[in-house]
Order: sequence, then structure tokens, then C-alpha cells
Amino acid sequence: MRKQSERVKERESKKSSVKASIQTMDQLLTQTGYKLRGWRRGDEIEGVLVEKTKQVLYLDIGGKTEGMVIDREMKAAADFIKELKVGDKVTAIVTQPENESGQTLLSLKKAAQDAVWQEFTEKLKTGESIKVFGQEVNRGGLIVLAKGLAGFIPTSQFNSKWLGKINQLINQEIEVKTIEVDRQQNRLIFSEKEVSQAGLIKEQSLALKKIKVGDVLEGEVTGIMPFGLFVRVNTPATLEGLVHISEISWEKVDDPSKFFKQGDRIKVKVLAADQKTGKLNLSIKQLQLDPWEEIEKKYPSDTRVKGEIVRLAPFGAFVNLKPGIEGLIHISKIPAEKVLKVGDKVDCFVESVDREARRMSLGLVLKEKPVGYK
Repeated sequence: MRKQSERVKERESKKSSVKASIQTMDQLLTQTGYKLRGWRRGDEIEGVLVEKTKQVLYLDIGGKTEGMVIDREMKAAADFIKELKVGDKVTAIVTQPENESGQTLLSLKKAAQDAVWQEFTEKLKTGESIKVFGQEVNRGGLIVLAKGLAGFIPTSQFNSKWLGKINQLINQEIEVKTIEVDRQQNRLIFSEKEVSQAGLIKEQSLALKKIKVGDVLEGEVTGIMPFGLFVRVNTPATLEGLVHISEISWEKVDDPSKFFKQGDRIKVKVLAADQKTGKLNLSIKQLQLDPWEEIEKKYPSDTRVKGEIVRLAPFGAFVNLKPGIEGLIHISKIPAEKVLKVGDKVDCFVESVDREARRMSLGLVLKEKPVGYK
């Protein structure tokens, strides 16, 4: 009887001991220091690749189960995933906190894009070429696909042999160099000619370094555009520069083709030589005397002058006195009965001159001044 009583006491003692050893989950987590994490869709988390197959990636994300990258998310980051190895740390985005099996589904699309942008930044520094695919032609050049990102090759960055033929590069592989990377602006700019004309560009770069602002060069007009002239200058390497429409003549130029034609041999003055872009800014008019120099001495007030009406405006008529010198007859100085037309020859007198603003006010010489004429 006593032995049975002792066994009962022993069982009760064991129950008390077991009961005392039972802890809540919070107590267990506190003791181990382990934190049970709950994810939300869109969370950015770090994980370690623990298993890789053709269909799925398993990542240790510090949760109660492993995170998974599956299906279309595998395809979306296929190139990036090819380079991953077990043990690699990656940043993933939660697409589904918990599926039917209790696992967290992840996307590596952002990590893949981060890696691609970083790669292009490195290529920009090293000058290493890459291959892209032509997608679509627009007015400015060719849109390309570059490792899953949209990039652009401006028309000016193609070898001259492709001018007018860029559409032939759609769906074609093109070797290019990266010349601009700006992730904030989503700008990824490439150059085809930096690869196909690498030798020529190097020669041009060396030649450009020898050119100084103020140099006078001989050249040939190779193109005429509404905004100016393209001129190929004579240097050890072939260089082409632009004479902007404002630098063609001291006269007002509306149409460059009225002043020069393709093939004309001319002299130009260097205004700027950009080593980074390889561009030359040139001037023709800077090799001629500025007709506005000492204009006050040449045209003092009340000087009688003759000229031709070259433009009419709501506020008056512009009179050309000599190449590069125009004056304005204000509408208030033109009698109501006086009708002026472009091409008319008129007698005027100088009212005032502003050399800094390059303005001259003129008055008409009239046989009889109307009432109220000043």
C-alpha cells in the first residue's frame, strides 16, 4: 500500500516537472533570440540561396519556411539567375507572403535590374563593348533592348554607312559601347560608331587635342541644314564641325543655303573644341570685321543714310544699310498715308544707335512732315 502511494507521488512529481518545463512560444523565442518574421507583399528582404534548380530557387530568408522564386519570376530574371550560385546573398521582393504550402514567394526582378544598371555603369567606366538588339526606329535614332532594359542609339552615334538605313538593324544584334548611364532619368545611351569606327575616333581625338580655340582652319561645306553648316576641316584626321546659323554672317541669316552650297571651300574660326563629344563649333563671321564696331562714329545722330526695306513687322520696318547693319523705322515714324513694301529704297536719318544691343533707330526723310511727326 505504501509502495503504491509512493508511485502516485512520483507520478505527480513528474507531472509537475513536465508542467514546469512547458513554455510559451514567446518564451522560447526570447530564450533563443530567434525572431519569427511576418512578411507583407512588396517587402524587400535579403536571403541566401540554398538550392537552385531549373524550375525553382530556394532562399533562406530567416522565416519559418524557405522563400521560393518560381514560374514567371524565374523567367523575368533568367539572365541574373544564371550567374547565381548556392551561398550567394540576394535581395528579393515578396510577391506572396504565404502560399497554400506556407512558403513565401519572391521576385528577383529588382535585383536583376540593379545588377544590370551596375554592369552598365562599369562598362561606361571601362569602355568595354556589349551587344544589344534593335527594336524600333524613331526620329532620333534606334531603340534597343539591352539585357532586359530599353536603351537608345542616337542617329549621330552610328557609322555613316548606316545613315538612312537604320531600319535594317531592327531585330539585329549590334555591338555598341555605353556612353551615358542615368538610372534616375531611365537613360541608357549607346554608340555604334564607337565600336565600328574606333580607330578613326581615336585619330580624331588626337587631332582634336591639337586644335585650340581661335585657330583658323580651311574646310569644305559637307552639309547644309536649317540650323547651320557642317564643315569638314583639314587636319591630320578627318574632323567635322558645325557653323551655327548665327555664326555664318553678320547679316541676318534665314536660309544658310542662300549663302553657301555643298562643296564650297571656306575658312572657319574655332569657337570651341569639345574633347568629350568630339565636336567643333566654328564661325565664318568671326573672320570678318564686325560692322557694329565703332558704329557711333560711323553713324552719328542725324546722319542721312539710304537703305532697302528688308522686313516688315507690326511695330515698323527694317532697313538694311549695308551687310550686317539694319535699322528700324518705328511704326510711329511712318505717316499713315505712306505705304512701305519689302524692296523699297528709302532715304532715312539716324535717330539713335545702341551698339551693345546692336540696334539703330531711323526716321524717314520726308519732304513735308505730317502734323504730329516727331
